[in-house]
This record gives sequence, C-alpha cells and structure tokens, in this order.
Amino acid sequence: MLGKIIALIMAILALFSSLTQAVFPEKPSVMEEPVTNYSYVFVHGLSGWGSYDIQNTAVPYWGMLGGDLMKYLNKQGFRCYSASVAPIGSAWDRACELYAQLTGTRVDYGKEHSERCGHDRFGKDYSRIPLLKEFDAEHKINLLGHSFGGATVRLFTKLMADGSETERTVTDETDISPFFTGGKADWIYSVTSLAAPHNGTSSLTIDAKQTTETAETPKQYVEGMMTQVIPVATRDPFPNRDIRDYAQYDLSVDGALELNEKISAVPGVYYFSFACYCCKQNADGTYSPVEKDMESLFHRSSDLMGAFVGETEGGYYLDESWQMNDGLVNTISARYPFGEPHRDFDKNNIEAGVWNVFPDVYGDHMYLQGELLKTKDVKPFYVTHLNLINGIG
Repeated sequence: MLGKIIALIMAILALFSSLTQAVFPEKPSVMEEPVTNYSYVFVHGLSGWGSYDIQNTAVPYWGMLGGDLMKYLNKQGFRCYSASVAPIGSAWDRACELYAQLTGTRVDYGKEHSERCGHDRFGKDYSRIPLLKEFDAEHKINLLGHSFGGATVRLFTKLMADGSETERTVTDETDISPFFTGGKADWIYSVTSLAAPHNGTSSLTIDAKQTTETAETPKQYVEGMMTQVIPVATRDPFPNRDIRDYAQYDLSVDGALELNEKISAVPGVYYFSFACYCCKQNADGTYSPVEKDMESLFHRSSDLMGAFVGETEGGYYLDESWQMNDGLVNTISARYPFGEPHRDFDKNNIEAGVWNVFPDVYGDHMYLQGELLKTKDVKPFYVTHLNLINGIG
C-alpha cells in the first residue's frame, strides 16, 4: 500500500514537471531580531528530493506547487538549504550522505556497514558542491526532517555526537570518516521533526499481513514494493544491498523500534516535534479520513490504519491509540520516539535534550510540506517556527 501510494505520488508529480512554479509575492522581511541566526537544513522524506535534484526546480519538495519555500525563507533573512539524500535508502545511508553534503566531502557509508549490507563503501563526492560554506561548532545548524527525514536527522545528530563504536573498531584511524569519530554535538543547535514516524507506521504492518495472506513473505513483499517504487522514484545505486538497508525497513514499526535503540536525544540540542492528523473518530471508536481535507491518495491507507489493531511481525502490539493518523503516519508515532524524554511545548520553558512536543497539527501527511494536489501556504508556519528557534537564548 505505502509503496503504491508513493509511486502514484511520484507519477503525479512528473505530470507537473512542465508547469511553471508559483512565485511567492514580495513581502517585507518577517524575520524577527534573532538571538541566534544559524543555518537551517531541511531533509526530505521517503522518495523525496532536494536542491541537488533536477526535479526540485520544477516542483520544489519544500513548498510544492505553492512555490519554493527555501527561496522565500532566504528572502526573509533566514539561511535555508534543502539536502538531497537517498530516496529509498536507510536512515544510516541518508545520514552519511547528509554529512558529506554539509562538509563538502565524499560520502563514506562506513567500512563495517557497507560490508555487512553488501554495497560500496564510498559514494558521491561533494567537495566541489558543498551544501554549506561553513559547518562547525561556531557555525551550527538547525535540522528539520519531514517524514522519514525525521529519522535521518535524529541518527545524524547522534552520530555527530557519539560517532560509531562499531566503525571505530573495524576501521584504521587513518582511514575512518570524522563522522564516525563523534565529538561534534555542539555543531547541531536544534532538531525539528515534521510528521515523522519515529516509531514506525502501521501501514507497513497492514501491508505485510495482507501480502502474507496471499502467500508472500514479508521479505518478498518489501522487495516487491521496491520494484514498484524504484522505477518512478530513482534507480537504486545498490540493488544487491541487504533488505534491512532500505527505508521501508526503518519505517516499519519493528524496524523503527530497533533503530530507536541506537538513537537517543543529545544533551544540549533542542528537539521539537509536530505530529499531524486528518481523521475523525467514528461511533465505534475507529477513525476515518476527513476526505475534503486529506489528499485523496491517502484515503484508503487512512481508513485501514484507522481501524487496525494487531501485532507486528516482531510481536509488538498496536492498540487503538495507533488509529489516529495523517493518512500515512500514525499520530502517536510522530509525537516523539518512545522512551525518549519529552514534554508538552512551553514557549516560556524550552528544554534542550528533551522533545518539546507541539500540539497535534490538523492536516494530512503532506500538509507541512505544502500538499500535493491541494496547495497549502506553509510560509507562516515556518517563519513562526524559525523565529522561535532564533529566539532561544
């Protein structure tokens, strides 16, 4: 289901590629007097794209048909950049690519990881086209991740802080990427997740159960899903990689909870989260999509998620609290990673090292991205949030 929806979304976007993108009207600067004014790096979700991708010119991921959000925010005085990480790769691979883009280096997926997952250790070289001119403790960044971009920026921040003991153990110190040596927690100022499935999405559990009934194993199902998504989204550079090295594994409830065991909030970094919902509760307690407000592509998945209770393949029980959703992600999963310190957002008491959880946002999974067939003006939302981060001090 999820793979088919993503493939359909990408196909629709391809039809829009010849359209002239909308231009935001000129407005006076809306950036308030900042306490800090660090750069903002936006990281897309599954099958998404960023500034390094040609499709971003026709249909910017951030803003969609409503216009380029990055250009607008930059005009207001914020320094904003959109990364381009593996559309279908794992959170690990995406984090490694993000590091290379930010530091202007060649992608190093790690000796241990690449050998275990069955793909090349090194990837694209960004030394001539870095995303940022400066990135260090004096030039910190704020990270924002939509959907699977949330897991990407969380893992990236953890690796920046602590590195990877596994990679340090098997790699000569003269050969290891600085990304895996840690000690860079103070390079990150804040992390914001946007409709991110921190604890996975039940849509993949539902898909797996449906395909199991047709005699497919979960592994066969995921592989079949990938063949549907890849031709539309991107060519897989590592077609023989381990099945656990794909985004879909990390997006499953079992995979996400496994990933969460390796990630924890970094002290000193500010964490914010926004979860979405676009459904209504029925008389029997289940949830159905609000069809007039939700992209039609999500109606079927929202209906199924809104009525599902049951166990994942790994034995994790999804109860009724998982039924509220935004069409692709369960609202409960997007609020914060289970087991992490968290608190309701309080503008007068923003803590570092703790998830500051905003009230649930009414809107579907693409609402904070700018929508797809609908058009949502997300400029005010981001201006408000970026001003908030700039005002911490």
